[in-house]
Parts: sequence; C-alpha cells; structure tokens
Amino acid sequence: MASVDAEAGICVGSVMAFAVIYSPEAVDHLAALSKATQTLVVDEVDKQLTHEPKLPTRKRKLLRPNPIAPWELRLGDIRVFYDVQEEPKPLVKIAAVGIKQHNALWIGKERIDL
Repeated sequence: MASVDAEAGICVGSVMAFAVIYSPEAVDHLAALSKATQTLVVDEVDKQLTHEPKLPTRKRKLLRPNPIAPWELRLGDIRVFYDVQEEPKPLVKIAAVGIKQHNALWIGKERIDL
C-alpha cells in the first residue's frame, strides 16, 4: 500500500527492502561451488529476495515443514533455502545452498531428503 505526502504532492511506496544474510553453513556451501555459480546465486538472491521474498513464484516455493528452511529459491539445478523475518527488521536468512541432481538434493557433501 502506498501513502501520499500531501505537502510534497508525491506518492511514497511502502514496499520493504529486505536485508539478506548468509549463515556460516551457507557460506561454506557457496564456497564449494564454481565462481560462476557463486556469482549467479548471489546475484539472483539479491534480485529475487530483497523485495517480497514470501511471494510464491515459479522460482520461489513454500516448502512442507523440514529441518532446513521454510522457503526454497530455484536457480536451475541450484537450490537456495531461506527463512524470512519481518519484525523487528525485514531480513532474509539464507540457511543452505544445495544442488539438485535428478531426484537427489546435495547440500555440502550430504544427501538430503526433504
């Protein structure tokens, strides 16, 4: 919802920008990927998750309850798992980065069943 500043005669948008933080584990997961893939992940996370990270799209999906994170960002065969905090400060927490190979998900060197 936007608000209008009557004195200035302008419309001020109320879209929150979310800060993005990576867990130490997610940083390790990224480090195991190629530089090109690391750049892709960081760029897409900034593009996709800084505004409306809880809006499901073709690339963003709310997951069934699992031990990693409630949300998944799909970037080809790369999966980014994240959680969203709206209060007290808008924040996206990247919990893990994995690779989907056929029906298997690999995070680090471990196969994960979601």
